[in-house]
Amino acid sequence: MESGNIVEFIDSQKIMCAVVLEVRDHRLKVLTETNREVNLSSSRLSHKCKMHLDPSLSRIKMVDTLKEISGRRKALINNIDIKELWEVLGSEHEWIDLNTMTHFCFPENPTGDHESAVVRAFFNNRMYFKFDYDRFFPNSEETVEQNDAREKEAARINKLIDEAGKWVRNAIVNPPPANPLVSETREFAETLKSYYLFGKEGASYETGKAILEKAGVDPSDGLFKLLVRLGVFNENENIELQRLAIPVSFPEAVSNQVDEILSAPVVFSSENKRRDLSNLPVMTIDGQATLDFDDAISIEDRGGHYHLGVHIADVAHFIKKGDCIDREALSRGSSIYMPDLKIPMLPPSLAEDLCSLKAGDLRPCISIMANLKPSAEIIDYEIVPSLIRVKHQMTYYDANTAADDNREIVLLCDLARKFRQKRIDSGAVHLSLPDINIWIDENGGIAVNRINRESPGRMMVSEIMIMANWLMARFLAENNTPGVFRSQPGPKDRLYKGEEGTLFQNYMQRRLLSRFMLGSKPERHSGLGLDCYVTATSPIRKYYDLVTQRQIRAIHGLDTPYLPEEIDNMIHLLDQPMSNVSGIQSKRSRYWLLKYLESKTGRKEEAIVLGKRRNCYQILISEYMIECELPSSNGINLKPEDLIQVTIMHVNARKDVISVFMG
Repeated sequence: MESGNIVEFIDSQKIMCAVVLEVRDHRLKVLTETNREVNLSSSRLSHKCKMHLDPSLSRIKMVDTLKEISGRRKALINNIDIKELWEVLGSEHEWIDLNTMTHFCFPENPTGDHESAVVRAFFNNRMYFKFDYDRFFPNSEETVEQNDAREKEAARINKLIDEAGKWVRNAIVNPPPANPLVSETREFAETLKSYYLFGKEGASYETGKAILEKAGVDPSDGLFKLLVRLGVFNENENIELQRLAIPVSFPEAVSNQVDEILSAPVVFSSENKRRDLSNLPVMTIDGQATLDFDDAISIEDRGGHYHLGVHIADVAHFIKKGDCIDREALSRGSSIYMPDLKIPMLPPSLAEDLCSLKAGDLRPCISIMANLKPSAEIIDYEIVPSLIRVKHQMTYYDANTAADDNREIVLLCDLARKFRQKRIDSGAVHLSLPDINIWIDENGGIAVNRINRESPGRMMVSEIMIMANWLMARFLAENNTPGVFRSQPGPKDRLYKGEEGTLFQNYMQRRLLSRFMLGSKPERHSGLGLDCYVTATSPIRKYYDLVTQRQIRAIHGLDTPYLPEEIDNMIHLLDQPMSNVSGIQSKRSRYWLLKYLESKTGRKEEAIVLGKRRNCYQILISEYMIECELPSSNGINLKPEDLIQVTIMHVNARKDVISVFMG
C-alpha cells in the first residue's frame, strides 16, 4: 500500500471511494470523494486495486477524479444480477473469492472498477449471499426466504412510518376525522399507543419514534394529548389497565359456560350434606353500591350465650375446579374496584345473581356457627355447608342508624368491640385510618368523601369477618388441611397502645408493620393478634378465598382438596395478578383524587408533617389522606406531627403532580 492508491472503505453503511495520502505502519491517511481527510486502519478497507492517482494533483482534481471513479463503479452495478448468480451458484456450498465472482459477472477483461462494482453490489444486496469483503457464500433457500420476508417487512415499516407521519402532522393541524381508527390508520394508532405505553420495552419503540420524528413531534411533551386527539385514548384513559393488558370483558368460552350453568336446574341438596338454616334472621351489611353480596350475618340471643352465624356464599358449588370459569378467575386473581370502573373476577350474572346472597333467594353457603359468651369468648363452633335465605339487605348507613335501638345490631356491635379488645390484648396492632371514597357520577362528576372505618356498622362487620376468617383457619388446622394461611411477624416498632393512637401515629404505624406472608401451613398473625388466619369471606371477589372455601368443602366431602404443593403453587401463580390488582386500584384512585383536586387550586387545607427530606417536608393532607411534598422555607422549622395549613397551588392528575405551599 502506498501513496496514490485508490481504495474503498465502509462508512455509515456506505462504500466510500478514497485515495491514500500517507501510509504509516498499518494506518492510512486518505482523502475521500466527499473531500474529507480520514485516518483509518488498513483492515477497514473493503476494496483496493492497482489504480493510482498522481499525488501531485491538486486536492480539487483528486476529489473530482474520485467522484468520477465512484460514479463509474456504481453504474457497473446495473450489469450484475445477484439473484441469477445465486440460482447458478446456490448449490456450491462454498466460499467464492472476489476474483472468481468478478469473472462470473464480467467475463471479458475485468478491471479494478469491475471488482469494486461486485463488492458494492453484494454489499447492497445481502439476500442471496453472505458478504465478507473479498469473498461470498451462497445462502440456503430457507435463508433467502427469511431475508426476503425481512426486506418486505422493512419496506412495509418504512411505508408505514412515512404515511403515519403524514397522518399525525395532518391531525395536529386539522381536526381528526370522526373515526380515525379504521383500516390503514389503525396500525398507525396501535404503534403510537405501544410507544407511549411501553417506551423502549415495547416492540414498536423504533417505529413509533420514527413516526414522531417524521411528524416533528417531541415524544416527551404532549404525546398523551396527541393520542387523545387521534382518538387512541380518551382524556381519562386508564393507562395502567392498558399497560398490564387487564381484560375488562370475559372470553366467549366463559360466557358460554355461564349460560349452561344458568340454564341448568338449580339443585342445592348436595346429597343431604347441607343444613337448612333458611329460617335464621340473616342480614347482609354492605356499601350502598354493592351488588355482589358474598357474606351475611345472623345473631340469636339464647339466654346465657349468643348464637352467631357468618354465612359465606358457596361459590365453589357453581364454579368447578379447573373449568374455564375457574381458570379465568385464577388469571384475574381478584375483582378490581376503581372509581370509574369495576372489573369482576367472576361474570356479573354469577357474581351479582346466582352466587350473590340476595334478599329472599335461597342460596347455598358455608356457615360458621359459633356460640359465644357475652364477653365474646368462643364456647364452641362448627362450620357446615348450609342453605340460607337473607331476610334483610342493609347498608352501613342503615346499620349505623340502627346501632342504638336494633337489638341484633346492638348485640353484634358489642360482641365485635369485645372481640377486638381480645385481639388487642393478644398483641394486635389496631390501625384507625379513614378511607377516601371516590366515585364518578352518571354525569361524569367526581365525588369524594371520607369514610369513618370506626363507625358502628363498619367496625362490626370488620370484626365479625375477622372472627369468621380466624375460625375457618382454626377449622382447617384442626382437620390437618392446607389452606392459604396468612401470617405476619410483629411490627418493627409500636407507637401507641391499643386504640389510643393519633392520626399521625396510626399513619406512621402502618409504615412500621412487617410484610404479611402466605403459606400452606398455619402461623401466627401478629398484626391481628391471632394464632392463625385465612381470608375466606369474599369468594365472589377473591380467588384466595375461593381456594380456602374449597378446602373447607373438601373436609365435608363436597370437593377434592388441594395438596400443600398445589396451594404453594397457587400462591406463586397469584403473586403477580394480586400485585397488579393492588397497584391499579391505588393508582386509579390517586388519579381521580388528583383530578378532583385540579379544580381546588387556591384552597387551604390542613396537613400533618410526616418528616423532613433534603429540600422539603413530606406532609399528609388529612382531608384527602394524600401525601405530597412541601418545599422547605427559610426561617420555618417543622417537625413530625406538626399541624400546618397549606394552599394547593398546582395539580396535574395525568402527570401525578400536586404542589402546595405554606399558607
